[in-house]
Amino acid sequence: MKRLLLRRLLQLPLILLAVYTVTFSLVWLIPGSPLEKSDGRRPPDEVIEAMNKQYNLDDPWYFYWDYLGKASGVSWVIGDQQGPVFDLGPSLRHENWTVNEILLEQLPISMTLGLSAIMLACFIGIFTGVLAAAKPGSFFDFCSLLVALAGISLPAFVTGTAMLVAGGLWLDWFPVSGWGQLKHLILPSLALSLPFAAYISRLIRVGVMEQLASDHVRTLRSLGIPEHTILLRHALRNAFLPVLSYLGPATAAAMTGSFVVERVFAVPGVGNHFVEAVLGKDITLIMGVVLVYSGLLVLFNLAVDLLYSWFDPRIRMA
Repeated sequence: MKRLLLRRLLQLPLILLAVYTVTFSLVWLIPGSPLEKSDGRRPPDEVIEAMNKQYNLDDPWYFYWDYLGKASGVSWVIGDQQGPVFDLGPSLRHENWTVNEILLEQLPISMTLGLSAIMLACFIGIFTGVLAAAKPGSFFDFCSLLVALAGISLPAFVTGTAMLVAGGLWLDWFPVSGWGQLKHLILPSLALSLPFAAYISRLIRVGVMEQLASDHVRTLRSLGIPEHTILLRHALRNAFLPVLSYLGPATAAAMTGSFVVERVFAVPGVGNHFVEAVLGKDITLIMGVVLVYSGLLVLFNLAVDLLYSWFDPRIRMA
């Protein structure tokens, strides 16, 4: 396990470097200029020239290496940089704001929404999957299949808008926007959790059904062990391993996929800033958000691999 941890941590800088290079290449090809106003107005040419030199926007090669040194902490280590160790630069569209400040303020909101959605997805998916596996072919099994297909097929902005209209406008049970209270978290988390809950439900159903048909479960039944004990303690435990491997990328996807849901429910997370950054070609903000989320994705997958050996001692990581 120690070798796995060390190997993954050594791979992290290489993965982030590849992500950085690809993202930089794509962002630089986006048409437009971050110096233009949202209404299309441009500053005077001499102002644009001065700002291009200030932010190195006139030299992509220099910008690539300069930003890489600051974002990676290398510039701080060699003494060429003052301030934070990992400096993601100033936002080119938000005056007097740095990318670090935007992420420190907005990232906890996006992470709260994403983690809440994953926990809700686990609860819904495991509950419905176990019940469907316990009674295959039943009416509940058929309904859970339809709901799972709908959850996987419909994008989050469709289900989010439907929940917003039904729960927020028609029934007036939940607020349609805002943040700061538990009631503001319910609809966005539910809308974001449905695709993940549907997938987890299908994984649990298939896994539990395979376990219930296995020889060791027949042996447990012959010993007189109650069915609910077999279902929850033995079948579900072994069936949960595929779900565990899915939770790593799913958790990262929930936080990155929350961009659309944040936009629908006006949640003040990173999503709104990221969408605006793409539309306004805010290069530094785009790069900072992508690097942070890429790092989170790698770390979540590493955490899942480490949990494997704890969850099932028969599995040993090299």
